[in-house]
Amino acid sequence: MSVRRTPRARTAPAPAPPATRPAPALRAVLAVPVLCAVLAAAPPPAPRTAPPAAAPAATRGTPPTASPVRPAPPAAAPPLARTAPPAAGPVSRVAASGAASSDDATKTVSYRGHTFTVPASWPVVDLTEDPAACVRFDRHAVYLGDPGEQQDCPARVTGRTEALWLRPATATKAAVTENPVAHEFRATAPADGIAVTATYGADRATAERVLRSAGLPVAAARAEPPAAAPAARALPADATVHQGQGFDTCAVPGPSTMTAWKAASPYSAVGVYIGGVNRGCAQPNLTAEWVRTQYTAGWRFLPLYAGPQPAAGAGSCADDCAAITDPAPQGRAAAEDAAAQAGALGLGTGSVLYNDLEQYTPGAAVTARVLGYLEAWTARLHELGYRSGAYGSVSSLVADLVDHATGTTLPDVIHFAHWNDEATLTDPALPAALWSGHQRVHQYAGDRAETYGGIRVNLDRDLLDVGAGA
Repeated sequence: MSVRRTPRARTAPAPAPPATRPAPALRAVLAVPVLCAVLAAAPPPAPRTAPPAAAPAATRGTPPTASPVRPAPPAAAPPLARTAPPAAGPVSRVAASGAASSDDATKTVSYRGHTFTVPASWPVVDLTEDPAACVRFDRHAVYLGDPGEQQDCPARVTGRTEALWLRPATATKAAVTENPVAHEFRATAPADGIAVTATYGADRATAERVLRSAGLPVAAARAEPPAAAPAARALPADATVHQGQGFDTCAVPGPSTMTAWKAASPYSAVGVYIGGVNRGCAQPNLTAEWVRTQYTAGWRFLPLYAGPQPAAGAGSCADDCAAITDPAPQGRAAAEDAAAQAGALGLGTGSVLYNDLEQYTPGAAVTARVLGYLEAWTARLHELGYRSGAYGSVSSLVADLVDHATGTTLPDVIHFAHWNDEATLTDPALPAALWSGHQRVHQYAGDRAETYGGIRVNLDRDLLDVGAGA
């Protein structure tokens, strides 16, 4: 790694004003010989020892609650920057420039012959050196290469900010597309060939500058049709139909993990995050081929969509989630994007698509936003031929839906979260008459790490009773 620092020009500080001279009377006093003698005879003061630093206060955990109010994860120190070791293959080089204390200091990251200028504070994670690293879009970072088959990701990551992921690809020209609903640029560049994913939260301009620094035609970026890929050959209609145990996790496991878990675990359904502006984990394993292979092996699916949230700090958001501000247009746009992403994976019409709405505190304004958004989501999915699902806590979303059941369009399937460790489909918050016809999923435990076939996965547990619908 070569580092080149170029200090920024600094404005010279204004000269300090001259010291004020003591008044004549004070000068006269100081000149008195007796005072001088006293001062000379006084012993020097004892050196003062700085008090020991106080130990940091112990962190107090929040008491457990029956309802899964997801606390924001503690802020972790950013990982150490990594660069690829010298090798015959492509080498990444990092050079930093700008004053270290400046907020706009930058560094350059070179990968397979392409150089990007990024903020100096962004860590660089070389996935060749650390193949288990989780590619996350909820924190600033640069990721180089493809991760290993099994990323060490949390059970859930919600939120999106500015980040960059560079990996090898076959490309014949430089091109940029943007999915404005998901806050994501995708690009390709020729020569050695790379694929680029650049995400953004509130700062779209930074993502544009990073892409422009590598000569990518971001100004000519075309809007993606809501899907990044054409629709795949649709799976049979029962792909999202299941009665039994399931789990969901931030990034879908690789093929060998799925094979081992199908043989050794009690699970036969898997939750997959197919998209959304607040999907925090990359999904390198999630392809149409992966979905079809797992379907053939006997797995069924809970397609989850992490769209706008009730508030920036809802549930597991660390105050950086995109929030619902314009409910009906956002609900329709999310439904269109979710349907297109599902179609690209082979999950065709008739499938249930679940909108993930993290825990919030119900109230007049937020409840109106959530219900308006979800009603628009449901209506648009029905127009597109899909069934509507919604994920939420029994203390927030479920409570609001039950309270307004006669005045809103309810989702077809409810995925209710109540971490009581009881694998049941009933709950005091759910009236028996609602979602009673094979229309329930219970997320009954969360943030667990489980090992089957010698492979550990971080997950949430679910019990499903989802039928084929009308």
